[in-house]
Amino acid sequence: MNKLGFLLLAYLATTATASAGGFSLTSPQLQAGGHIVNEQVFNSFGCQGDNISPSLHWTNPPAGTKSFAVTVYDPDAPTGSGWWHWVVFNIPSDVRSLPKGAGGSRSGAMPADSVQSRTDFGKPGYGGPCPPAGDKAHRYQFTVYALKTDKLPLDESAPAAMVGFYLHQNLLEKVVLEADYGR
Repeated sequence: MNKLGFLLLAYLATTATASAGGFSLTSPQLQAGGHIVNEQVFNSFGCQGDNISPSLHWTNPPAGTKSFAVTVYDPDAPTGSGWWHWVVFNIPSDVRSLPKGAGGSRSGAMPADSVQSRTDFGKPGYGGPCPPAGDKAHRYQFTVYALKTDKLPLDESAPAAMVGFYLHQNLLEKVVLEADYGR
């Protein structure tokens, strides 16, 4: 691939996506293509962050949206399959945001009936970035999924891969905000 092609792909990968219909995702704590700050970084595995989930705001979901889901995924994790940092589903269709800190397991800030399920940290709730020391900066994809079903038939013990299967089976549209973090 030539340099121009690589730069175009890099730009597209780091830009918050929006469809022709205008489905969009923003966060006061995250900038598309920017760097994640210590407030959102994990507090273990050698990282010393605050592990606070960012506030997420989405607008203009597609017609027919019956619920939403939110994931945070690191495709650069040295696992062969990436790393799931946050998995939330069954967010009611009238909700358009999650407040900062909602991903805390005891925050009480998640919308009624929503479910935070198991991440690759082995438990539900937000787990911030913490790539291996000395590795290149990793990309973290904050994704909101607009779904054509009211509820996924899963609970908090569902692994991220199973949730991902159901998300893709029920997807109307998704929007991604990508930022990076390295140490």
